[in-house]
Amino acid sequence: MAGILMDDTTLKFHDVVPGGIISLCVWHYDGWMELVLAAVEGDPSKLFCLGVTEESFYRTANSQHLEEKQRKRWVSQRASVALYVTSHRGHAEAVQYLLENGANCLSRTPMGRTPLHVAAAMGRLDCINLLLRHGAAISAKDAMGMTPMAIARQLNRKHSERRLFLFYWILKSGRKGTMDLSMSKTSRMVKFGSGSKKTRT
Repeated sequence: MAGILMDDTTLKFHDVVPGGIISLCVWHYDGWMELVLAAVEGDPSKLFCLGVTEESFYRTANSQHLEEKQRKRWVSQRASVALYVTSHRGHAEAVQYLLENGANCLSRTPMGRTPLHVAAAMGRLDCINLLLRHGAAISAKDAMGMTPMAIARQLNRKHSERRLFLFYWILKSGRKGTMDLSMSKTSRMVKFGSGSKKTRT
């Protein structure tokens, strides 16, 4: 029996019985599994070799037959998946590489979540900073109507919530010139003075 486990379902939803064996399959076709594994690892050089930028020479049996417009869409989708996974795992260097090479920080999962949602949920402060610098939408709502800040609050990720609130306050006050300074100051406070969970993982 096969099934897709969406964000709002549980294993119980699929009637998994005690003692049952679960096999996970992550997009094994068209090079997706290799991409997801590389994103979990967080190595930018491996990501480059797996078709997340238009400059990459990576091809699959499917992609080599795509027309230019279709290939751009394919590359964009791969970059978005990689950005979501690296944001979840807290691989700031990979997140920065992807953002600087055109990954769309406004892309969404089928449940409406952006990379900022997942970075906030996991308390990945460095990734939050990078995403915000590259135009991530702090007010974006997922399919449940939750913003990144609301998710951080729900999961008791206090540092994420504070970081997002500070960014929101700076935007509202119109002090865009102080944004980068405030973000770097917050990062230093979290890394060296607050004992954040991010620094221990």
